[in-house]
Parts: sequence; C-alpha cells; structure tokens
Amino acid sequence: MSKEKDSRLIANNKKAYHDYFIEEKYEAGIALHGTEVKSLRMGKCSIKESFIRIERNEVYIYGMHISPYEKGNIFNKDPLRVKKLLLHRDEIRKLQGKISEKGYTLVPLQVYFKKSLIKVEIGLAKGKKLYDKRQDIAKKDQRREAERDFKVKNLY
Repeated sequence: MSKEKDSRLIANNKKAYHDYFIEEKYEAGIALHGTEVKSLRMGKCSIKESFIRIERNEVYIYGMHISPYEKGNIFNKDPLRVKKLLLHRDEIRKLQGKISEKGYTLVPLQVYFKKSLIKVEIGLAKGKKLYDKRQDIAKKDQRREAERDFKVKNLY
C-alpha cells in the first residue's frame, strides 16, 4: 500500500512552520488511554499551543488538547494532561544534545494515524526572527502573484 493510504492526518501545526525553521523531523509514538484514542479517531485534537520537553531521559508533550470522548463518562482523562512520547533512547540522547545548543527547541508538527497506531511528528526547530518571517511572507506573495499571472495568461 502507498504511504497516503496507510496514514490519516488528525491535527496539523501550521504555526510551527511560520515561527520556526524545521531542521530535522522525527516520528514518535504516544502513550494514550482508550477514550483518548476514540476521541482522536473522531478527529478531536489540537496541537497549536503545544510544546515538547525532555525530562529524566523521557520525552513529554505539553498542551496537546484531546477533547473528552462524549460516551466516555468516568473514563475520560483531563484534555490537557501531559502525554509521554515514545522514542528510542539513542534518538532522545541525540535530541538532548541538539536542544542544549542555543536556539533549538522541539515542536510537534502533526498527529496522524499510521495503520492503526497514533504517531506524532516532531520537528527539531530553530526560532525565526521577525525579518525571516517577513521574507517568507514576501516569497509567498510573489509565488501567488506569479501563479495568478500564469493562470490569467492560460485563460486567453
């Protein structure tokens, strides 16, 4: 099967690409409870305000909002609880070394299903300055303008 059929996107963090230069990407599993998985199957997840930290050689995601499952009653967990990410020990050590450098951080990029498992794509990111953001916006505007001109020329 192709990659598109194997995976289904649940949540995307477009703001991360606007605020950071993404240098490396990693795929991590996530430790969840049953009602959280059911809620994710319904697409109820937000990672816009979330961030990732490494504590005691373990990786945790903070601020990831998973809405409570409506039929979960007493089994529902706190929507903003801290969730553990599952990475190999070598990957965690490598990330710790990179984060100790000035300006690097870990940000969640997207949450998706890979076959029946829920995965989080993590980006090793370096913060953008204001002028970098302005340059990106200018490039997008130029690209849109060029596409608009190309479309107009093809109509006639």
